[in-house]
Amino acid sequence: MICTTIQNKNLEQILEALEECEMAEIRLDRCNLSLKDIEECFTSDVPLVATCRISEIIASEPSLQDERLTPQSKEIKAAQIAEKRLCKAIEAGARYVDVEIEAPKQMSKRVRNVAHENGTVFIRSFHDFEGTDSLEALKAVVEKCCYHGADIVKVVTTAHTTEDVERVMSLYGWCREAGGDQERIAALADGGLIAFCMGDAGHQSRLECLRYGSPYTYAALTEEEAAAPGQWAADQMRKNVYGDFRFWDDETCYMMPASKSFAQRAIIAASLADGVSHLRGYTPCGDNEAAIEVAKNIGAEVELKGNELIIKGISAAAGALGSSLLHVGESGLLTRMMIPIMAQIGSGPVKFTGEKTLLGRPLTGAKEIMHAFAAEITSEESSDIRVPLMVKGPLDATRAEISGRHGSQLISGLLMALPFSQKNTSLIVHEPKSIPYMFITLEVLKKFGIKVGNDMLGGRDFIESDGDWSLCTEMVFKVKGGQRYKAADLDLEGDWSAAANFLVAGAVFGKAEIQGLDTTSLQADLSIMDILMDAGASLSQLDGDRGNITVQRAPLKAFSVNASNCPDLFPIISVLAAFCQGTSRIAGVGRLANKESNRAEAILEMLTQMGVAADIEGDVLSVEGYTLAQRLLNPVAEAAGRPSEAPGLLKGGKYTSRHDHRMVMALKVASLGADGPITIDDEECVAKSFPQFLEIFKF
Repeated sequence: MICTTIQNKNLEQILEALEECEMAEIRLDRCNLSLKDIEECFTSDVPLVATCRISEIIASEPSLQDERLTPQSKEIKAAQIAEKRLCKAIEAGARYVDVEIEAPKQMSKRVRNVAHENGTVFIRSFHDFEGTDSLEALKAVVEKCCYHGADIVKVVTTAHTTEDVERVMSLYGWCREAGGDQERIAALADGGLIAFCMGDAGHQSRLECLRYGSPYTYAALTEEEAAAPGQWAADQMRKNVYGDFRFWDDETCYMMPASKSFAQRAIIAASLADGVSHLRGYTPCGDNEAAIEVAKNIGAEVELKGNELIIKGISAAAGALGSSLLHVGESGLLTRMMIPIMAQIGSGPVKFTGEKTLLGRPLTGAKEIMHAFAAEITSEESSDIRVPLMVKGPLDATRAEISGRHGSQLISGLLMALPFSQKNTSLIVHEPKSIPYMFITLEVLKKFGIKVGNDMLGGRDFIESDGDWSLCTEMVFKVKGGQRYKAADLDLEGDWSAAANFLVAGAVFGKAEIQGLDTTSLQADLSIMDILMDAGASLSQLDGDRGNITVQRAPLKAFSVNASNCPDLFPIISVLAAFCQGTSRIAGVGRLANKESNRAEAILEMLTQMGVAADIEGDVLSVEGYTLAQRLLNPVAEAAGRPSEAPGLLKGGKYTSRHDHRMVMALKVASLGADGPITIDDEECVAKSFPQFLEIFKF
């Protein structure tokens, strides 16, 4: 990333300049801005660094030019002014705040606390405008900055010789090699160090620091506005870093399709209900269409008017349905959801048929769960349970304990089926996975008049974590028998699984704006917002929880996440990890075996073919990432005969989707950062969840 220094400007001029910046440093010590101006300035979507040097305030602030003031009182007053400006910038939305290491201790501490309260990255900076000290002295500076709470350490010296430059640049290698009790130093290797040199001798280091691992470098707005000796002009720097690389910066605001997790549950609930339901915001896809066909098959009347589904339900009751054959398309969710439902409301055995990838997916754990309720489930063509299959009920248990290790979908089906029982049921789920999807089921059931009690258990760790779902070890559901579904009107939420692809594309390759999403959603894939923020992406949302969401490029660093509850995010966040500085770790690989493909194998194969170092150890996928700038600068460095640890762009070529819609979407996003075209077999399988994807994701 290139951070353009903006100085000696008023508010209007700054806002105009920001239109051409991917990132900017606002020199609050040199710009003529009121506190109100600062607030307006830092609401920008552009990632901004707030800087206010105390020495500059002392030299320029009219109130400090009184000769009667002592140097100490001047410094105190200047520090107060700087603190007020920096804190105002932080509260307004500054992504970074830079406090020089020489600043007063208490002032620095207060600014750091405000920064961390607001999610702002805290930079401690050191500048030597005279020369470059010894390597040991430079290391001591880095250690001091770390000790005083730096998220990023900035070391800038003045170089008179190439040896001066080499000493400063060697700090990157020192951080990478740090270990033992030097944990803070080692952490800087993942995009936490900015080190380069001023002066003519240091000119090239301002570019080279990106290749070494700096999250960003500084450039002047114009050649005439250089803030320090040897500083590049921004247009010069962009040309040298990006060359003719084409960014994905489409100004279109993309509407996300309806969440099929919500849509499929709502369609089936409406088909079971008494009366006519209206589901607004519907968008067609393969899995949703399969749910509609199932609804029709069991006797519901379905009509589509524009984007509204009108469903007249069958007023279902236990054992009342005579259907003996159910076709579930390619939908794993629909299959697992309907197995308990048909066991409960069917009057006899029901055969399930399907198509494409569904036929090869074992329904692990299905036999044990159905047997816990005295129901039968068998497969005609396989020793394990997979479609085609036969199920026969009814569900008969007042208390059952089952394993949740294999996912939530069949459990969701039980929660939808058990209200038809004549008896109350206690359902205990051990080691639950994909918990958010169970809560989606409960939310839909509530809309249709079904009451289910639930409790989450997990011991001390769970309690102390304030209810972190990943630490939950048991869920207990209390389902009252003899309930009936009632017709409902509801709006279907936009799909966070689909949105994740656009958000990652914007975070890595330019900018994206999407609409139709709810940031208070129960969808597990809402986690993409937390993952992107942990990685350092720039995200904003206007007009409340359902307003448009904008994401744009910012310096990206490695992240760690447990994706057990959001397995559909694995393909796209593995691509994100490839462009984040450092080694990202994504736990929850065990949830990927029985998706449309063996997604763990598919992701590892994809990354390896792209030239990304990755491996799976136990339940964790590790991905070694480099920033887009590092990857773009690699060929430049090699051509000049300079060694580079970073690989180039991802490798283009022919890739297999394994007929997996989520792999296709991840590959399309990855193609934005490839050194040549990426061609994908069976692109059309995206129709399973997002038929419009190929049309709107153009590049």
